[in-house]
Amino acid sequence: MKLTATFHGGTRYDIVSGKHRIITDQPVEDGGQDAGMGPVELYVGSVASCVAYFVGQFCGRHGISREGLTIDAEWGMAEGPHRVGRIDIGIHLPHRLTAELKERLLRVAHGCTVHQSIVVTPTMDIKLNPQPHQKGHGS
Repeated sequence: MKLTATFHGGTRYDIVSGKHRIITDQPVEDGGQDAGMGPVELYVGSVASCVAYFVGQFCGRHGISREGLTIDAEWGMAEGPHRVGRIDIGIHLPHRLTAELKERLLRVAHGCTVHQSIVVTPTMDIKLNPQPHQKGHGS
């Protein structure tokens, strides 16, 4: 799987994955044009949208209406190194759930792919001008 982030002037970068495009930028006070979410907002938004998807799928499987389902995400920064240090996710579902369904729903939310990719840290390799992967040549 691959996506590409490309410079578009100032602090704007467009992320393209297949036929989809997301604009990222910095706020005006940080030297940007505020043309899109910043990378940290996008990161936290990825967690929120993944939780929303998993919760929505759970609701669908259990005959619970998804009408009114919203997910709020708040975050705080940390230092040493500079990073997102805390993410608080609020699931808002305007329907009553039994204690058992509530427990199962929260377990499903914690199992979302993006959340698990943070909890179980992925390996990451950053290279300058890497060689493209060769297809069909034994790799």
